[in-house]
Amino acid sequence: MATANTLRRVALGATAGLAAVMLTACNIEMPWDSPDIPDGLPPGPGVQQPYVDIHASGRTADTLRAWATPIADDLGIPVTSMEAYGNAAEIQRQQHPECGLAWTTVAAIGGVETKHGTHHAADVAANGDVRPEIRGPQLDGTNGNWEIRDTDHGKIDGDTEFDRAVGPFQFIPSTWQRFGVDANGDGQADPDNIDDAALSAARYLCVSSGGDMTTPEGWEKAVLTYNNSMDYVLKVRNHANAYSVNVRY
Repeated sequence: MATANTLRRVALGATAGLAAVMLTACNIEMPWDSPDIPDGLPPGPGVQQPYVDIHASGRTADTLRAWATPIADDLGIPVTSMEAYGNAAEIQRQQHPECGLAWTTVAAIGGVETKHGTHHAADVAANGDVRPEIRGPQLDGTNGNWEIRDTDHGKIDGDTEFDRAVGPFQFIPSTWQRFGVDANGDGQADPDNIDDAALSAARYLCVSSGGDMTTPEGWEKAVLTYNNSMDYVLKVRNHANAYSVNVRY
């Protein structure tokens, strides 16, 4: 389990930094002796998500159910979370094809951050809402964390003294206010909704990479901006590469 200190640099960076406090207990070493699992960058794209009418009303991720179900079953990811990752990647593919972001990277960050929205027995509802809401520790400068005083008057994270990272992709409130978008069609951008959080994270990754995650340098730059830690980069790489060949991690 990582502490929040490796993530606070993101919050203070030039791009307003997408915070991602690592709350998972996942610290599994990759079986690199297996010839079936790659270790390169960028990670493979996995099974291509189908075309989605991203301008349709309602939860567009629902149209990915047939694609998401077998992959989710194999990888141990909630189907709704898998739909959210595919939806986020497809929206970016259509709107920003130059970025080259694959769902495997989105899923890897969701896995490292909060076990795809299931950290501490949280559940992902059919509309993408994650309950109970996932909150990081107070960013009060203790236990190796950065100190970030309240930026949202407690409206997003419920803390009026210090900020806390929120939701399945662990945004800090000020970053969510800048990058958060609605992706499940309910008209509200909610960091505790995995559709909204996945698309917002995807948007940030493309912005932070300068619009190209198809090169090793661009991919690494994006993930480092998300969380300025090489340990984090390696964990995301490991997850994404495993997912790319349909291996549970």
